[in-house]
Amino acid sequence: MGVNGPVRWLLRQEQGAEHLRSAVWATLAGLTGFYVLRYGFDAPDMALYALFGALPLCLFAQVPGAAPERTRTFLAVLPAGWALVTAGTLLAGHSWSAACGMFVVGFTASFLGVGGPRLGGLATAFQLYYLLPCFPPYAPGTLGERLGGLTVGILLTALVDRLLWRTERPVPYRVLLADAVDAVAGYCAATGRLMAGAGDGTDRAGARRCEEEAGRALRATLLSRVAPAERPTSASLRDRACYDARAAVRHVRAQLDRLVAGARGPDPGGARLLEHTAAALRNAGRVLRSGSPGPRDDTLSTAVGAFRAERARRLSGVSAVRLRQDSVVQAAAAGAVLAGEGARIAFGAPLDDRWRRPGGPFAYATTSAPGRWWRRLALHLTPRSVLLQNALRLAFALAGARLIVGALELPHGFWVLLAVLSLMRTSAADTRGALPPAFLGVAVAAVVSTLLLVVVGDTPAFYIAAAPVVFLVGFAVGPVLGSAWTQATLTLVLVLLFVQILPPDRHLPAVRLMDVVIGGSLGAAASLLAWPRGAGGELRRSVVDFMSRGAEACGAVTFRLCHGLEHDRGTDPLRPARTAMRLAQAAHTQYRTERAGREATSPSWETAMQPGHHTVSGGELLITARRDGGGPPLPPEATALLADLAERVTADCLRAADVVRSAGASARAPGSGEPPGRYPAAESEALRYAVEGVGEV
Repeated sequence: MGVNGPVRWLLRQEQGAEHLRSAVWATLAGLTGFYVLRYGFDAPDMALYALFGALPLCLFAQVPGAAPERTRTFLAVLPAGWALVTAGTLLAGHSWSAACGMFVVGFTASFLGVGGPRLGGLATAFQLYYLLPCFPPYAPGTLGERLGGLTVGILLTALVDRLLWRTERPVPYRVLLADAVDAVAGYCAATGRLMAGAGDGTDRAGARRCEEEAGRALRATLLSRVAPAERPTSASLRDRACYDARAAVRHVRAQLDRLVAGARGPDPGGARLLEHTAAALRNAGRVLRSGSPGPRDDTLSTAVGAFRAERARRLSGVSAVRLRQDSVVQAAAAGAVLAGEGARIAFGAPLDDRWRRPGGPFAYATTSAPGRWWRRLALHLTPRSVLLQNALRLAFALAGARLIVGALELPHGFWVLLAVLSLMRTSAADTRGALPPAFLGVAVAAVVSTLLLVVVGDTPAFYIAAAPVVFLVGFAVGPVLGSAWTQATLTLVLVLLFVQILPPDRHLPAVRLMDVVIGGSLGAAASLLAWPRGAGGELRRSVVDFMSRGAEACGAVTFRLCHGLEHDRGTDPLRPARTAMRLAQAAHTQYRTERAGREATSPSWETAMQPGHHTVSGGELLITARRDGGGPPLPPEATALLADLAERVTADCLRAADVVRSAGASARAPGSGEPPGRYPAAESEALRYAVEGVGEV
C-alpha cells in the first residue's frame, strides 16, 4: 500500500509511465550485465562497458516504432558502437587525436539527425560510445574486452525492451493527418452545401463550425506540436509524401476559407465539384488510417475535367465574381487530387505518369533512397541551417572540453564531457537556465555521497544493494521533479558504480562536482560564442528569406504558365522557395522547443509563413494543371495582364517580408493610398477576352 501511492502519483504525471519504464529498463539492462561481468567473471572493464552500452540507449535515446522495429534499430547500433569504441580506444593516446575524433563524432552524430527522428534519437548514444574510451588509460590491448562488454549491454537492452510492458505510443503522424484530412473533407462538404443553396444563415454557420474543426485538426499536425519520434522529418518516401499531403490539404482549406468568405450561390456546378472533392479527401483519409494505398480512383480528376469544359463553354456569360469563385473551387479540387496522390505514394503506390516530370510535386518518388538522403543532408549544409549550427556548436564544445581535460590531466575527465552533453542547449539563454539547478543537484548529491563513503567505507554489499534502488527511484522520479533531481541521481549512480570498480575514494564526489561545473561552464561558453540566440536568431532571417523566395516564385510560375511548355527546360521555378521553406520549418520547430530568450512581442511565425506555403503548394498545382491541360500559349493580352498582377503580388509579398525583417515597422506601397493585398474580382473581367480562345483558365 505504501508503494502503490507513490507509483500512482508517478503515473499521474506527464510522461510518468514512460519515465518509470525507462528506469526499470535501465536498471535491468544496465545492472544485470554490470553485476554478472563484475562479480561473476571478475571482468571490471567489460562490466563498465556493458553498463555504458545499455544506459545511453535506455535513458538518452529516443527510438520510435513498434517493438520489432526498435529491436532492429538496437541491433543496427551494434556495428556502429564497435566502430566508435574502437576509434576512441585507438585515439586516446594523445589529446589532440582524441579531440579531433571527438569533433568528427560529435558533429556527425548530431548532424545525421537531419535524416529523421530515428537517427537523431541515437545521436547522444553514439557520442557516448566514443566518449568513454577516448580518455586515459590508453589501453588498446583491452579493446576486445571493451567490445565484448558493449555487445552484452546492447543485446541486454534489446532483450529487456521486448520483455517490458509497452507504454502508450504517441499518436502516429499518419493518424493525425487522417484526422485533419477528414475534418477538411467535412468543411468541404459544408462549403458545397452553402454554395448549392442561397447561402442562408444556417448553412453559413455550419460551414464556420466545420472551418474551426478543420483549423484545430490541421494545427495538431504542425511539426512543433507532434511528438519528436513521430515527426515526418526523414527522407523516407512515407515521410516526404505525408508532409506533401498535408501541404495539399492545407491548400484546400485555404481555398475553402476564400469560398466561405465570399460565396455567391446558388452554384450547382461548383457545389457538385466540392462534393467530389470531399469524397476524394475522405478516401485519402482512409488510405492514411489503413496504411494501404488501395485501388486508384480518378473520379475527382474526371469531375475536374468536366468542370473545366463546362466553365469554358459558359465563360462569356459569367460575372467576374463567379469567374474567380470557379477558379477557387477548381484549386480546391486540384489540391485534393494532390493530397490523395501523396497519401497513396506514402504507402507504396507507384507514381502516376502525370506526375513524372522534372520539378513535379512528387519528383522524389522516382529517386533512390540514398539520393533522397543525400539531398536532405545537402539541404542543411548551409550556415543558415539551425541543424548545422547545433552540430557545429556541440562538436566544438566537446572537442574543446577534451583538449582542456587532457591539458589539465583531470581525473574522470569523461564526466566533464558528459556534463557538456547533458547541460548544453541550443541557445545561450537555455544553457544558462539549465546550469543553476544542475549545479545545485550535483552539489547536494556530492555531500550525500561523501557522507555515504565515510560511513559505509569499503563495504561492497551495501553498494551492490543500493545501486538498483537509486537507479529505479532516481531515474523514474528525477525527470518529473526537474533537472536538479536528475543530476543528483546521476551523481549518486556514478559514485555507487565506480566504487565497485575502484577502491572507495572520499574525494570522488568532489571530483564529480568539479567536472560538472567545468563541463557546464564550457557548454555555456560555447553557446554564448556560437549562435547564442539559437533558433530565435535564425528564425526571423529564415522566414524573411522564405517570404522573399515565395514572392520571386510567384513571378517565375506566372512566366511558366504564360509562355507554355516550349519554355519548360526541366527547371523547377519553385525549388528556391521549397529550400527556403524547409530551412524556415526547421528553425521554427526548434524555436518552439526553446524556453528562454523568446521575444515578448514576436510575430505569429506560422502566419508569416503562410504566403510562402500557398505559393509553393498553389504553384505546384497550377504548373501541373497547365502541363496536363496542354494547349497553346496564352495570348499576349493575357500574358501582359497576368504578368502585371504577378508583379503586384510579388511587390506586396516583398513589402510584407520587409515588415517582418524590420520587426513590425510599417511598410506601404510607395505612392499608394490603399494598403497592399487587395485584388478585386473585377480585375478578372479583363482576362475574359484573352482566355476565350484558349479554352481554360
